[in-house]
Amino acid sequence: MIKTVAIQGVKGSFHHIVSQEFFNKPVDVIECMTFDGVVDSLTTEACDAAIMALENSIAGSIIPNYALIDTYGLHVVGEHYLDIQHNLMALPNQSIADINEVYSHPMALLQCKEFFKLHPHIKLVEDKDTAEVAQRIQEKTLTGIGAIASVTAAEIFELDILAHSIQTIKHNETRFVIVKRTNSEVPELEINKASIKFEANHKRGSLATILNVMSDCKLNLTKIQSLPIVETPWKYAFFVDVTFENYLDFKKAKSIIDIMGEEFKVLGEYKNAKL
Repeated sequence: MIKTVAIQGVKGSFHHIVSQEFFNKPVDVIECMTFDGVVDSLTTEACDAAIMALENSIAGSIIPNYALIDTYGLHVVGEHYLDIQHNLMALPNQSIADINEVYSHPMALLQCKEFFKLHPHIKLVEDKDTAEVAQRIQEKTLTGIGAIASVTAAEIFELDILAHSIQTIKHNETRFVIVKRTNSEVPELEINKASIKFEANHKRGSLATILNVMSDCKLNLTKIQSLPIVETPWKYAFFVDVTFENYLDFKKAKSIIDIMGEEFKVLGEYKNAKL
C-alpha cells in the first residue's frame, strides 16, 4: 500500500494536487525542490512512490524525467492527467500595476508568456517551483512580487489572485506518472497501457520495422520520444507509450521484437487514465 509519496514542489503545487486526486486514500507527501530529489527519496526508500510530470499539452515532453526513470530502473505504475490553470497571485491589497517581478517555474512562465506581453513592466524570473514562490511571498511578506501557481496554493498561503487562468492556451493539461521501485501489481486483465524503451539498430528501416510489429499486434502508439544515447553519438533510444485492448497482444509484440534482436525495456504496465 502506498502511504507516502515524493513530489516536486511544496503543498499547493500541481504535483501535490495529483497526490490528492490520484490515490483513493490520503497520503503523506515528501516535498522535494528537484526531480533528482524526488528520485533520491524513492531509491533510498524514504517513500513508497513518487509523482513526476512527463509531458504538457502546450510545452511538450519533460525529457530529463524520462532519463531519470530509465537510469534508476523505476517502474511506472499509473498516470494522471491534470488540468493546469495558472493564476497570478500576490499579497493582498495589490494590483497588477504594483507587481514588478513574477517568479515561477520555467514551464509555467513559458505557458503564460502571451499574458505577460500585455504587462511589459513585469520582469519574469525563473524559479524552482510554482507553489514554493507563493509560500516565500507569504513567509517573507514580499510586496511587489507575484507568483504563478494554483488556486490551491493561493488558498494555502493566503494570497490574492490578481488574474485567473493566464496560460496562453486555456485547455492546458499535464500528464503525471506515479513511479515505484518495483513493477505494477495491476492484474494482467486490467492492464491496457505500457511504457517501453528500445534502441533500434543503426540501419535503414529498423525503427519502421519495430513500429510495424506494434501495429500488426494491434498496439496503438500514443507517444514516441527520442533521447540521445550519450555514450554513442548520433544514436538514439526511443521511449514509447502504447495502448491495447488485450494484454496478450502486447506480450506477443514484445516476444517478436525480442526474437528480432531488439530488446524491449518495459518501464511500466498500467491502466490507461485517458479512455
